[in-house]
Amino acid sequence: MELKTVALEIPENGNIILGQSHFIKTVEDVYEAIVNSVPQMKFGVAFCEASGACLIRADGNDDELKALAVKNAQAVAAGHTFVVCMREGYPINVLTRIKDVPEVVGLYCATANPVEVVIAETAQGRGVMGVIDGFAPKGVEGAGEIEWRHSLLRKIGYKR
Repeated sequence: MELKTVALEIPENGNIILGQSHFIKTVEDVYEAIVNSVPQMKFGVAFCEASGACLIRADGNDDELKALAVKNAQAVAAGHTFVVCMREGYPINVLTRIKDVPEVVGLYCATANPVEVVIAETAQGRGVMGVIDGFAPKGVEGAGEIEWRHSLLRKIGYKR
């Protein structure tokens, strides 16, 4: 077995979701989960099929984001994984709906940070061992940082 890391490409002014699923209809069901949650969101989704033709299946409502999702799926190249690249919305707006898709097994990350995927490769194929999302903590927040966090959440409408 060989371990390696793969850096994902985050869309400019966007976010990415990496997850695992188990069935070919993932692409269509994740598409529906997103448009039914945030219709104006621009996104692309790509799914790595793990049996049969072993193709990357893709869909989306934005050609650039669809191509980026495929590029990231090709880089990960692990069976039954999927990538969503998005703009004009945030993962928090769609994560619950994506997790409720019957064939979704789990999510590895949802982020706008630089992210590396830790991959294990064997003679059979590749699997995701985990992700490195962003950077290590530099300390613990103090009163000023708490005030900033509270203010930000209210400014962007997530708290009253």
